[in-house]
Amino acid sequence: MTIPQHPGLCIDLHCHSTASDGALAPRDLVRRAAERGVTHLALTDHDTVAGLAEARSEAEACEVELIAGVELSCQWKGRTIHIVGLDFDEQDEGFQAALSQQNENRWARARKIVDRLSRLKVENLLEEATQIAGGDVPGRPHFAEVMVSQGLVRNTAQAFKRYLGNGKPGDVKAFWPELPEVVQWIRAAGGMAVLAHPRKYQLTATKLRELTKDFIRAGGRGIEVSTSGQSSGDLGFLAELCRREELLASQGSDFHFPGAPWCELGKIMKMPEGLEPVWHHFKVPVDVPAPA
Repeated sequence: MTIPQHPGLCIDLHCHSTASDGALAPRDLVRRAAERGVTHLALTDHDTVAGLAEARSEAEACEVELIAGVELSCQWKGRTIHIVGLDFDEQDEGFQAALSQQNENRWARARKIVDRLSRLKVENLLEEATQIAGGDVPGRPHFAEVMVSQGLVRNTAQAFKRYLGNGKPGDVKAFWPELPEVVQWIRAAGGMAVLAHPRKYQLTATKLRELTKDFIRAGGRGIEVSTSGQSSGDLGFLAELCRREELLASQGSDFHFPGAPWCELGKIMKMPEGLEPVWHHFKVPVDVPAPA
């Protein structure tokens, strides 16, 4: 099922490129989105806007409207939570300083992962993972690729199962800033903060409502109602939560790499009617096209 609320629109506000942990370069990601009918796209790489310039150039050529985006990591009651920032000023000095801080946090985490895995005697683990990441901060998927290439494991799934998954030696929790601070970064840069993929945190309904209220108190504006990997029950629950808390509704594929049909650009369950879309509140609002 595709995500547009109208045949003339296909809006995807969550995806990743090689600027963070995606498999496609920003230009290739935009081209793929255009081929799949996406009309409005937000590139939301983890804690960086490094891919936006390249993506914007390709978006102009492909006639795709690109919205400035980022996915920021933060802490809430000891849990890592992701906040998507949309439609902000990517050149804002305060925001750039905050992203630099996040980058340092990611490098510290990468070095700690390598330290935790040192007993495995994987040669040049950090260097090779960094090369796979295109010179940027490597994450667990990049470390997994090195393990595969050196024959330590058969595939990346086995790398996560044995060494990198939850509770394993390479599962290093970063020291992210608290949720209110991250929301304020986005607001100060003129953007809107959106709670990313709320059902992926494995919170009870009560805890998720508590998180949502704290997010609103911090200045959060929206919630991802429709994203990849959701059941119809999740969709209904999040739609009702969105209505009850009077939040703006967002949607996105959370695309990372080709070959995963459940997580493809421009493909996701249709968002329920009766919600106020976040894109109606962009600096340049996205409206339903007039009939031809």
